[in-house]
Amino acid sequence: MSKLAIEGGEAVRKRPLPGGKKVGKEELKELVDVIDSGHLYRHGGTKVIQFEKAFAQLHGVSHAVASNSGTSSIHVGIAMVNPSPGDEIITCPVTDLGSILPIVFHNCIPIFADLNPETYNADIESIKANITPKTKAIMPIHLFGNPSDMDPIVDISKRKGIPIIEDCSQAHLALYKGKKVGTLGDIGCFSLQQSKHMTTGAGGVTITDNRDYGERGSFFMDKGQHQDWQWPRKYGDIALNYHMNELSGAVALAQVKKVQDVVNRRRKNGEMLTSLLDGVPNIKPQKVLPDCHGSYWLYGLTVNPDAPFTASQFVKAYTAEGLPASPSYIGKPIFMCSIAISEQKTFGDSSHPWDHPNARKGIKYTEGLCPKTEDMLNRMVTLPMAEWYGEEEVKDMAAALRKVATQYKV
Repeated sequence: MSKLAIEGGEAVRKRPLPGGKKVGKEELKELVDVIDSGHLYRHGGTKVIQFEKAFAQLHGVSHAVASNSGTSSIHVGIAMVNPSPGDEIITCPVTDLGSILPIVFHNCIPIFADLNPETYNADIESIKANITPKTKAIMPIHLFGNPSDMDPIVDISKRKGIPIIEDCSQAHLALYKGKKVGTLGDIGCFSLQQSKHMTTGAGGVTITDNRDYGERGSFFMDKGQHQDWQWPRKYGDIALNYHMNELSGAVALAQVKKVQDVVNRRRKNGEMLTSLLDGVPNIKPQKVLPDCHGSYWLYGLTVNPDAPFTASQFVKAYTAEGLPASPSYIGKPIFMCSIAISEQKTFGDSSHPWDHPNARKGIKYTEGLCPKTEDMLNRMVTLPMAEWYGEEEVKDMAAALRKVATQYKV
């Protein structure tokens, strides 16, 4: 094997990985329809409604509620469950803060289950250990598009009567034993942010097959307003304005027709890369469970504890081979990344919802709360994955990973 590039050798790849454009003529056609109509608002328009129907049909469910961000899609999902102030929602400590803020803004308390260091998803024993009489939902997060182990989560959900809200922001059309994520629990929440498998720039959508949840989510997205009520206006539950506008709906309608192909391409690349890394020492790809297929928003791996390099050192040597990578993902568990959460400083001088009379006392977010997660993040490396990559790019990634993992010593 040739000398490492970081030591003066020739790099594996001489040119950047290919890029592409997520939108094109199909989106433009739908947008022209909206502009020609002169109607950009959801109500009175047609594109958002068509998108909701198409997205629901894609997932085989009866209800889809479009919204203006992935964060709002999660808030809609929480509102469907309708928890009380001080109630608790068990979730995962590696995610964007957009997964956690809706919990706090709904006056509920996030409880963090430790992660399985192989799959990077919630550890079922940690979920069980964190269930209390205050638990009103479990929110697994399918990190990097890798399906969580849903059977044991569904089992405990049924036994305890606790609904499941799946955070599928990074996991469009990922498959768990033949079923699409977002349909395994009670509610599925998706992001349509720019980097996701399908995008409107910013947007979200929440799905469910439960009629009561679907109706409550539709009201919550719409300020609680009963649109079929004539005069005077009628508002039900307290709610927010999370409308998706018709321009975003037009783009989403075109994108929903493309997303399966996007995921198929990413899946092919991700599974090929894992196959090519079989037997490579010192590193371990994110584990995908049997009979499951990820959608590879990112490609994750960890540096083995006894490797002769750290994650940061590995990334430095790997990027010298002409390919991009990043150490860790968010650096620390998300509760340590947010001052508002770690110090419980929220609204004005309060520490609400932790100071609510209904809240369980003594909940703290400190280092050591999720030790497996902390260790995993310290050893994590993430690689970009895209539908524009072909066999050549994947083989270059594998060659560079093998080269560095085999030869590099610090």
